[in-house]
Amino acid sequence: MAAVWQQVLAVDARYAAYRLPCCPQFRTQYVRRRSQLLREQAQGGALEGGTRRWYLRLRARLLAQRYGALSEAGSCRAHSGSALRASRTTLDRMEDFEEDPRAPRGHRRSLSRGSHAGVPRGGTDERPPGVVPTPLAEASRAMAGDTTLSENYAFAGVYHVFDQHTDSAVPKVQFAHDDRHLLACCSLDGTISVCRLAPGPPAVLRVLRGHEGGVADLAWSLSNDVLVSASLDGTLRLWAPPTARCIRRVPDPDGAALLCCAFQPLNNNLTVVGSARHMVRVVNISTGKAARGGAGALPGRVLSLCFDAPGRVLWAGDDRGSISSFLPLSPQGRLTKASRVVVQAGGLHHGRLSARAWASREAPDPSLLVNACPDRLLLFRWAAEEGSGARGCAYAAVFPTRHREHALRSCFCPLMSFRQGACVVTGSEDACVHFFDVGRSARATVNTLQGHGRAVLAVAFNCDESLLASSDAAGTVIVWRRQHA
Repeated sequence: MAAVWQQVLAVDARYAAYRLPCCPQFRTQYVRRRSQLLREQAQGGALEGGTRRWYLRLRARLLAQRYGALSEAGSCRAHSGSALRASRTTLDRMEDFEEDPRAPRGHRRSLSRGSHAGVPRGGTDERPPGVVPTPLAEASRAMAGDTTLSENYAFAGVYHVFDQHTDSAVPKVQFAHDDRHLLACCSLDGTISVCRLAPGPPAVLRVLRGHEGGVADLAWSLSNDVLVSASLDGTLRLWAPPTARCIRRVPDPDGAALLCCAFQPLNNNLTVVGSARHMVRVVNISTGKAARGGAGALPGRVLSLCFDAPGRVLWAGDDRGSISSFLPLSPQGRLTKASRVVVQAGGLHHGRLSARAWASREAPDPSLLVNACPDRLLLFRWAAEEGSGARGCAYAAVFPTRHREHALRSCFCPLMSFRQGACVVTGSEDACVHFFDVGRSARATVNTLQGHGRAVLAVAFNCDESLLASSDAAGTVIVWRRQHA
């Protein structure tokens, strides 16, 4: 049934350029909602057989009445002709993706572009198998404008520069959830700043003070009403950003420096923290106490923590070069260790992790970014192993960076599943911000932003990719504005 709703999306893709051509963000929101509804209908068994063909014809007729008949040569805007032609080609391919009457029930004919879905035979655009969406996702990409990666991630310049953390490194920047303009920065000077970029001129709203050591990590709660911070002074603190008030202080039982923290996505009453004494602990922020059974030991110092989007898997990276996974996390916070994978013999040293659940049926497994020293950004897929409930780490791609001394962070672009291609962004010790197309094994660099004077430690997109924040070892935070945002 997945191919059915892809065909329905392809019908809408024919008219993508006509639907609010000056507001591509609305098109992205539209396709998200359409995709959600169609998936639900597909799971319910709707739109089968003749019903599907009837619906496709009716939908095409209604769109033609609303926007006019399409022609290959004409378009409502001069630059939209290629997008419409690409959409028409996509629809033609989708019409060919039907059940083969000669094949067993449920089997599909392969696409003409190759026997493996989404992997062209020959050509220079080499794509790691199973990493990025296959051509079946071109309908949604066309509805997002059918633009190239270079166009999607072209930045018009600097939106604003914050320098409130002068001469102290800023190891983490993060936009609030579903908020375009609220940004938090933590610094090794022991403070956290909360900044507002709009409306009005950009400004620092609050400076959160109380830690006696540098702040290594922070995280927003899902509702953005609480910030949690992990500090080298061995304490975890909860803050109310609107008032800059410290709600709770939780010391580490071992007195160890805390290096990372993360909220449990489905239960923001639980926070996970990693320490320099190799421990991962779950803390109940309401009581300030460690959850029963919510502790696990790693081979080395815990440098980074991240969850998959549903909150079913927790990954922890240490300085011995391994990534450990924990699942499932019970509602009470109990940790069950699932597996450990040695990513790099000899240690990740200053490595960080970033996870992403790909919104594509062609690449359903979570993907993991690992900043590994020396000089590599690694992409892995965390796939279920055949015949068991365990999950294993599968290598996908590697990208060159400058990484020797500092802890660097990278991130996935939040809207990549609705774009042409898929992109990741990373900091680097060459004082640049680098964009890589994860679908290419050669010439993967899409864009490079220059403006920092020291090593870029962290990067973060806002929810709609209109702004990108980056921080460096000198305490400078630069907010970049995407072109046409």
